[in-house]
Amino acid sequence: MPAPKDWNLPTTTRMATVSERAAQGKAARKDHPRSALGQWTPHSDRPDVVSMVLSQEVNRVPELLPIRHARMAVSPFAFYRGGASVMAYDLGTYSNSGIVSQLCGDAHLSNFGVFGSPDRSMIFDVNDFDETHPGSFEWDVARMVASFFIAAQENKFTQDDSQSITRIAAQTYRESMAQYATMNDLDQWYSRVDAQYLLTLAGTEGGVKATKNMTRTLDKARSRDRWSAISKLTEVVDGRRQFMNQPPLLARLPMTGDVWKMVITQFEQYRQSMLDDRRELLRRYHVIDFAHKVVGVGSVGLRAFVVLLQGRDEDDLLVLQVKEAVASALSPYTGGPLFTDEGHRVVAGQRMMQAASDVFLGYITGVGGRHFYIRQLRDMKWSPIISNLTPKGMTGYAQLCGKSLARGHARSGDSVKIAGYIGSSDTFDTSMVDFSQRYATQVHQDFAEFTQAIADGHVATTMSEVSAVDSSLQVETQKAGEAYTQLEAMKVKG
Repeated sequence: MPAPKDWNLPTTTRMATVSERAAQGKAARKDHPRSALGQWTPHSDRPDVVSMVLSQEVNRVPELLPIRHARMAVSPFAFYRGGASVMAYDLGTYSNSGIVSQLCGDAHLSNFGVFGSPDRSMIFDVNDFDETHPGSFEWDVARMVASFFIAAQENKFTQDDSQSITRIAAQTYRESMAQYATMNDLDQWYSRVDAQYLLTLAGTEGGVKATKNMTRTLDKARSRDRWSAISKLTEVVDGRRQFMNQPPLLARLPMTGDVWKMVITQFEQYRQSMLDDRRELLRRYHVIDFAHKVVGVGSVGLRAFVVLLQGRDEDDLLVLQVKEAVASALSPYTGGPLFTDEGHRVVAGQRMMQAASDVFLGYITGVGGRHFYIRQLRDMKWSPIISNLTPKGMTGYAQLCGKSLARGHARSGDSVKIAGYIGSSDTFDTSMVDFSQRYATQVHQDFAEFTQAIADGHVATTMSEVSAVDSSLQVETQKAGEAYTQLEAMKVKG
């Protein structure tokens, strides 16, 4: 395995000139030519894919793993979504440019979308940061472009269309990075892909019809506000609003005794971690219910909860998601950890890369040293149904993702150095298309091995009793509550 390079993010201790930074980026081509990524082949010591998937699940809720496996077994693209650790190995054990920025770490096309900013405008950006970590910028680009090629194949697009869409994603990243490299740092920081940009792009690419479709999309996103989450996940029982109990996907947990004390105490810990104005806002809300909620594909099995808060009255409600954060899949292939708290890592990475982050974004350390990050559930979030996209629609979406990823890297890294490395020709684009085709072949092989392991009974996808998840989580949460109460008692005695 190649030794990690210096993965520290750029600092201001030594201010190189723009021309020097561009020359440094161009010089990186000597060790890692732009065409090199397109020549990717599996590492000679690559473990079998089933063991790589299962090794990521050691500390997850065992009763939920069959759900994760079943979701990954739906298609090669679903497997790709859940296999961030597999691709991290494949990229981390291959030569790289050494040009570092903060990475999303899991930049496939389903981890982008529209959401509401704190000023209530609509923006398009990366929206998942569980794997965020500093690393070589092209790792994110490779994961993004390969996702487009695999999704295009799954939608049964022609080979020409699949290649064209993938090329557009890489080309837009390259051209956007070149644009950001000409901007001053403050303008880069304030840059965003907003609703007006989305409407302009739709009109340019598809005319009046596309503009109308984008307008409907934005209106739909605006309708997915906090009340849409409340309506979908909660019900009124005996005059009291509470989460529905629909295990294994939504399991309401008992808010009594030690569990109640633990949740209230940790909510206060979360509140204290916020900025003063947001701390005051949260002071006006109190917890009224708590449940476990299964999310995503790759995240299934991690502890993820939803918390129902009430403000001034029964109509002033808010749902927060509390999601477990574990070590990034990229961390074995970079330098030492920058954060001892994985929730802090996720929050810091998101704030660095996103144009605007959730007002309620924060983190806590739970009982037993587990790390969690917290955010608002939904809040005007929208992403397209990938299987519904036409070649033209996916092309437009590829442009949005390419531009947004470039903006995130420019904001958190060195746009001048990255642009210097990429250059102005289509060499980088072609290399990314070549990589995507090679990696898609590997994903199909991995998917076949994974589904064969399921067929052979080596990987579980069914559950003998659905109630096992509900009861297991209740027991685990009850024990955590008791442990937390004991810790608090020890503090008082001390």
